[in-house]
Amino acid sequence: MYNIVNEDDFKYTMQDVSRYYLGARLSYSEILAEEMAPFKFKTILERYIIKDIDSSTTLESHLYHLTEEDFEYRVYKQLKAKVRVSQLRKGSEDHYQEKVYTMNQLASISAEEKEKAGMIVRELVISKLALLAFSI
Repeated sequence: MYNIVNEDDFKYTMQDVSRYYLGARLSYSEILAEEMAPFKFKTILERYIIKDIDSSTTLESHLYHLTEEDFEYRVYKQLKAKVRVSQLRKGSEDHYQEKVYTMNQLASISAEEKEKAGMIVRELVISKLALLAFSI
């Protein structure tokens, strides 16, 4: 297992020209309270994502267990969301390697396979263009 020194290092909201980045340790209630989170994304969360989910659920936990059958999967897919993960790479010296998955790729991997691969969800990446085009 890994040792987290400062949990807040994984709770952030950032943006660049084309994307928003949200640290996976943020809970949905923290995102809704976050000043830097885009208003439209917060509205999508309230209307579509956290209707049937406890708002204290973290992005990390929710995305880890998300399947193609979940309604939230379709919402994130519509937002062209991607998920940055750290995966354990075994070899002469074990180390973690970062990889970015589309929602299709991530949801197609079962929680058991993610556990076996040593996968840790680090960040949610959302396209600004897809967010703009999303009809509420």
